[in-house]
Amino acid sequence: MTTSTSTDTISHALADSTAGLQALLAAVGHLTEEDVAAPSPLAGWTRGHVLSHIAGIGGAMLGQAQAAERGEVVPVYASPEARNAIIEEGAGRTPAEHVAVLERLSGDLARTWPEPGSALWDAPSGYRGGPLSGCLLAWWREVRIHSVDALAGTPQAFGYETWDDALCAHLREFLAVRLPDGVSVADLDGEPRDVVAWLAGRVPAAPLRGELPELGPWPSAAPAR
Repeated sequence: MTTSTSTDTISHALADSTAGLQALLAAVGHLTEEDVAAPSPLAGWTRGHVLSHIAGIGGAMLGQAQAAERGEVVPVYASPEARNAIIEEGAGRTPAEHVAVLERLSGDLARTWPEPGSALWDAPSGYRGGPLSGCLLAWWREVRIHSVDALAGTPQAFGYETWDDALCAHLREFLAVRLPDGVSVADLDGEPRDVVAWLAGRVPAAPLRGELPELGPWPSAAPAR
């Protein structure tokens, strides 16, 4: 079966997004209520907001997979306001409550994502006007990027070294549209993972060299964060 996203990429994204969520779950179980309520690196968001966002986007992509099974196309979120309300509603959860929500999401995703090679990966979705495979790639990006954000500053923190070569290659391609006309990823002077972290709007482990251009918005139909 041929899909717009290769079966190998789908297989890897399924495995690595699952591993990323499990690593996050193991870390969140050690957080305190004070840890969860403390500010994250994302302006205006606590760690609880980041964890709530991970659960929210995971649930939204689960909804896309469920709709594809039914032969339907539904919006990712009812509106930007609905997305923000979901994040705010979950931000005040205790660590145990965050773990419970994410564990339930993990099980639901495992049961719902199609098998690699399934024709459902080419089914239309409500995410950026693309196929269901794009929803999986979005979830892969979100769980791996925001896990770093959620744990920053805690003893459980891990960094961009957890982004494997396949994810970094995908992020370079996906985020290259943030660069202004006439600038390419190859023009950026720094270690590959540092370049990807900067493209993602994060502080790289080592600063990139030279004058850096202003980045454009996140390439997504949902509000950037």
